[in-house]
Order: sequence, then structure tokens, then C-alpha cells
Amino acid sequence: MTVKIAVLVSGRGSNLQAIIDSIERGYIKDAAVNLVISNKADAYALERARKHGINAVFLDPGRYDRSGYDRDILKLLNNYDVDLLLLAGYFRILGSEIIDAYRDRILNIHPSLLPAFKGLHAQRQAFEYGVKVAGCTVHYVDEGLDSGPIILQSCVQVLPDDTEETLTGRILEQEHIIYPEAVRLFAEGKLKVEGRKVRSLD
Repeated sequence: MTVKIAVLVSGRGSNLQAIIDSIERGYIKDAAVNLVISNKADAYALERARKHGINAVFLDPGRYDRSGYDRDILKLLNNYDVDLLLLAGYFRILGSEIIDAYRDRILNIHPSLLPAFKGLHAQRQAFEYGVKVAGCTVHYVDEGLDSGPIILQSCVQVLPDDTEETLTGRILEQEHIIYPEAVRLFAEGKLKVEGRKVRSLD
């Protein structure tokens, strides 16, 4: 059975590309990205999707109230019979209706070692705080801000001559490794949520 994936995006979509590439080269088996939805008309992620023959949809948030917007997303997810919902640089908070419908089936990638530096500009937060180790986290999405159970994390050493930009670049390289890995584990049925902890059966 093929796991049908939808991805919510707002920007360039480099994590989307990493997942598409991992599926196409066979690293992630029995899974397909069938739908990409963006709240930004000019998000390059939509173009990435089209290049791979994936349905790409722009939903204009200016035409909805918040609950109406989420309802139309949910309608699309149902129409495409989506099994797994991924957030990849999606700069909106999901409402409870979507979270309830896809409980333990929504993943997000965040550019910090959660629970540190939640929210926007996590790399800048870490850099300005002066941490010696930064990184990224794949986690399940719940009703809180970057607060769901953690699936995978990867550490990145902060170098003495780092800038926010160089640190961000090295964190992104790790995102492109651990996000496809988490999707692979999910697609193979190897993730088990036990309260706040996620066990990998790999």
C-alpha cells in the first residue's frame, strides 16, 4: 500500500525537494507526494511540485477566516485521500480541526534542537544566545507551538567564525537528511508514539 503524502509549504521548498528526491531514488519506498499546498502564490515549492507532476495548489488566506481556510485544506486532503501530512517551511499554525483529523499523522521539521528556540527564526535565536551546539528536529504536530513528540534530531556544531547564515546553511543540510528519514520510518510503520516519546522500530 502506497502512503499518500501532502505537503504544506510557504517558501522555497528545499525540504520538499529532499523528500521527493528520496522517494524517486527509492530510499523512501511505498510512498508518494500527491499534493502540495501553499499559502503563498509565489512559493517556489509550488514550482518544484509541478516539475515532478505533483498537484500544486495555492490557497489564498486573504479570502478566508482562519477556520474556513483550514476547512478547505482539510477538504483537499480528503479529496486526495492523504495518509500523511508534512509541514515544510509552512508559516501558519494549523487549527485543531486538521490536527484532530490527522492526529499522529502530521510531521514538521524545525531548525533547532527542541524544546529550545521554538517559533520563527530559530537559527537566529540560537546564534544570538551563544549556544555551542545547534541543530534540527523532526516532530509530530500537536496543538502547541513546536511542542509535539520528537521523532529525530541532528546536532550541528557552532563554529567560532560562524554567522547566522553559515549556521543556517549547515542546519539545513541536516534537515535534508533527517526529514526524509522520518518519512521513511513513518511509511514503513516503524514509528510508535508512547506519550511524549517516539520509539523507532527500525
